[in-house]
Amino acid sequence: MNIGRILLSKTSLPSGHYYSLISKKKMMTEKKTKKGYEKKKKMMRKRSKENMVQKLYDTCKQVFANDSLEPKDIKFTAPSLEASCSSPGTKEAPLVTYIKLHECNKFSIGIFCLPPSGVIPLHNHPGMTVFCKLLSGTMHATSYDWVQNQHQFNNCRELQAPGMRLAKVHVDADFTAPCNASVLFPESGGNMHTFKALTPCILLDVLGPPYSEAEGRHCQHYQQHISFSDVKEMEVIKEDETRTYAWLEERNDQFVVLGGTYDGPKIQR
Repeated sequence: MNIGRILLSKTSLPSGHYYSLISKKKMMTEKKTKKGYEKKKKMMRKRSKENMVQKLYDTCKQVFANDSLEPKDIKFTAPSLEASCSSPGTKEAPLVTYIKLHECNKFSIGIFCLPPSGVIPLHNHPGMTVFCKLLSGTMHATSYDWVQNQHQFNNCRELQAPGMRLAKVHVDADFTAPCNASVLFPESGGNMHTFKALTPCILLDVLGPPYSEAEGRHCQHYQQHISFSDVKEMEVIKEDETRTYAWLEERNDQFVVLGGTYDGPKIQR
């Protein structure tokens, strides 16, 4: 007797047998559904864990969607950016002020206030995703990414000194607010960058995750020694593109900033 007849001839079965067959089929269906749900949930959990950088990017992209954020929205008391904090008669850049809005082990939000000629030296962001938004002023930004296939540049090895590593220029331009927010990733987008204020500037900085010596995210500073174009020297250029490269050397300099106080709208944690 096939299953079809059993289900249609319930009167020929012992009491409760028909319902037990139905219940068994229902249980098997629910089991398959639950198994599929758990598998899907596991995959989503795995995908979510592996792509935290994308989640950070999507969140910040949504925040900066209209790019209309201005200093007045933050309502903090900015230091005097017109006056230079450097000693008279010296060539040192004036000190930069940093105002921390929030910091935890997941991300940090802060604001850099740069007087004219103020500089944030060339530094990296190991394993980090960073959003920068120039809120006011004009500054020059230069950023680099490491060259991964450095062996293709053997004909320029004579330019390299011990301790230097080859980097490719990602951005080298002036920016004036209002302008779009920029994003850099652990290995692309200009992971190493430097800024020089041409006028008083206010720069919003979002790091995810923030620097942490314990977790291996050390802020390393660099110095550019030699830059060159790949027009003639390189055999790996694209037909319609000219790239600029530079040799960078690690420095042990410390970036000293003035601490500012945030007195804007409270952040609900």
